[in-house]
Amino acid sequence: MSRFLPVPEGLAGTRADVGLSRLLGLTRSKAGELIANGGATLGGNPLKKSDELVAGAILEIGLPEPIGYVPEITPVEGLGILFEDADVIVVDKPAGVAAHTGPGWDGPTVVGALRAAGVRVSTSGPVEREGIVHRLDAGTSGAMVVAKSELAYGKLKNEFRYHRVEKIYLALAAGELKPPLGTIDAPIGRAPGREFKMAVVSGGKPAVTHYDTIENVKGATLARIQLETGRTHQIRVHFSAIGHALLGDTEYGANAKLAAKLGLNRQWLHASRLAFKHPRTGLEVAVESPLPPDLASALDSLRHA
Repeated sequence: MSRFLPVPEGLAGTRADVGLSRLLGLTRSKAGELIANGGATLGGNPLKKSDELVAGAILEIGLPEPIGYVPEITPVEGLGILFEDADVIVVDKPAGVAAHTGPGWDGPTVVGALRAAGVRVSTSGPVEREGIVHRLDAGTSGAMVVAKSELAYGKLKNEFRYHRVEKIYLALAAGELKPPLGTIDAPIGRAPGREFKMAVVSGGKPAVTHYDTIENVKGATLARIQLETGRTHQIRVHFSAIGHALLGDTEYGANAKLAAKLGLNRQWLHASRLAFKHPRTGLEVAVESPLPPDLASALDSLRHA
């Protein structure tokens, strides 16, 4: 099958193999192999790995039909829409739903839910991740943007890559945060011997988390968090590393008995605000997601304890 993609401005001047790897979510070697096999043209002309991409030029990419993968089209109860137009859709993702399928996850996904709702998203990226420009953990609720147009996919990927998107989270961390306002700057990588768990490790990728105390409740702190980077499980790992695991997050050291008492079966973490530059108009799109019932109930229980 062939895909036709305009080269986003953020990839102008980039080597073809590098640009295709970013645009399609492939490794650079796989993108180079695709080009070497004649699987890509730029403006109708055969592409070489060393060619520079030109903004606005049309890439025609020949991709084999995916083997062994059938997109799961599954409606998701509680998946709300915070904003939508022809280019983007911002969903209010409930807990228990992943952004897309992948190793270790065969449950409901945002991609599958949008397909079930008849929402057509960008075809850029691997088939199971079409339209996905950033992710929330399956156990994290809140605002998440998905690209509907190819223009939006390319531009939003760059906005996230260069940390130009405002991402605000609310988190309930064990204990009292001291100082009440601070920054956690610690590299994150795979936890030794654990395939799906992350940790603060020497040689990990740079990760910076800013936090500000909103309220102290019995045995915990409600904090407003802004991410400077977007590593896997970043907030959960950073707060666990400083001895303040998020309530309910037993994978990263939270008290299981307290989680059960509060009725939490996931980490107390919510993506409450998302703001980004619209890929077509350049105007700011800002959305806010209210606390879901399970998190609000746990917080109220501690306020009245």
